Amino acid sequence: MDHVSTPVALPPVERVSALEGLREVIDGPLTDVARRFSRFLAEQWPHRALVIFTRECTGRPRKVAGAADIIDRITIAELEELKSVVAPGGSYAGSAALNGEGRWVWAIRDTSNTLLVLVPRTSGELPGQAELAAAFGIVATSIRQQVIQASPEYLAESRAASDARARTTAELTASHEAALAGILVTLRSSGLDDRQARTVATAAASEALIALRSRQATDRAFAEEPPVAAFERMQREIGPLVRHRQVETEFVAPPLDGRPIPGEVAVGARAMTQAAVLALATQPDLDRLRIAWGCESGALVVDIRDRAAGRWNSNTLWRNLEGRVHTLRAELEIESVPGWGSRVLIRLPLDPPLSLPDQPELARLNAREREVLALVAEGKRNKAIAAQLGVAESTVKFHVAALLRKLAVSSRGEAAAIGMRAALTQ
Repeated sequence: MDHVSTPVALPPVERVSALEGLREVIDGPLTDVARRFSRFLAEQWPHRALVIFTRECTGRPRKVAGAADIIDRITIAELEELKSVVAPGGSYAGSAALNGEGRWVWAIRDTSNTLLVLVPRTSGELPGQAELAAAFGIVATSIRQQVIQASPEYLAESRAASDARARTTAELTASHEAALAGILVTLRSSGLDDRQARTVATAAASEALIALRSRQATDRAFAEEPPVAAFERMQREIGPLVRHRQVETEFVAPPLDGRPIPGEVAVGARAMTQAAVLALATQPDLDRLRIAWGCESGALVVDIRDRAAGRWNSNTLWRNLEGRVHTLRAELEIESVPGWGSRVLIRLPLDPPLSLPDQPELARLNAREREVLALVAEGKRNKAIAAQLGVAESTVKFHVAALLRKLAVSSRGEAAAIGMRAALTQ
């Protein structure tokens, strides 16, 4: 349902101000992008609530800002339904079901398939649709790029969020199913003589069960990707990288019946595959690549091989992949034989780590703080840590104080225990 609006011509000074404001929206943590975008839009598009809905962020597909009574209860199923009536690149102004009731909304669906939903303060047509779509397009592109280049901290936080949502959904579903199934058993009892009441109540309970199970399936679709779908998306993204080099590329897809891949693992696998291909493509004599994904014993296996002289900087690839390997608990092997070729093998576990309760805390640590924590977990003192890292002892003290604060512990011993449980010392 597209609505055409007349572009709003801004004076040069206001255009500069708008561009500066948009830069502030995209220049900040991904977790807070909805609030920054809401502030940016508030004057020209007054609204009570804002939702950015994207499959790029599997841990938190809904990025929200505004009135809690609206944003806290909007479901993924409702957003999917709204998205289905807005064509890619189009807009919609009208009533939509949010929080289980009809609300007037303004919606923009970017060509990247990311959805913006505003609950305006007053109902009416969407003003300045072209300007809103252009601004949102920049924000949507920024979100996608930040996810592709996700830091280890973001991946850890997102994985923890996905796992927590999956557990909560499963627990709620089991609880509600048990309650509704009990109602059905009672209502189907021959001891009840009010047939009409029993029929109506039975139908209502059955519909509730179907809706509940459907909601679980929708939420799970965000937390996981079928392996073939994840592979095909990687293939589309990598195709242009090798096509201009005229490199013969063989893509070997995972089995159709492979185990679903957690969203963060799929994002990480695509990014690591792309990084490996880019590194191998620095070889001037590269003429053939084989990129294969497979599933084995609870892991996704990425196997990349080339036919080249084997002379390239594999250390650079190690450094580029180190953060993702650590965060996703992956195994990385790089082999390179001059005159024969190279192989990059990545094994990504599909199950969450056993130390999941510590993950949100570890996600707040930066790379240097995790290094310091690993050495603290090995029992090393500040002077030894400083010597190993090549920094001043005062710098180590600063990092130790920061990680104690972020881990919410009061002693090195408590911090060391967290580091050992998270296997940072291995």
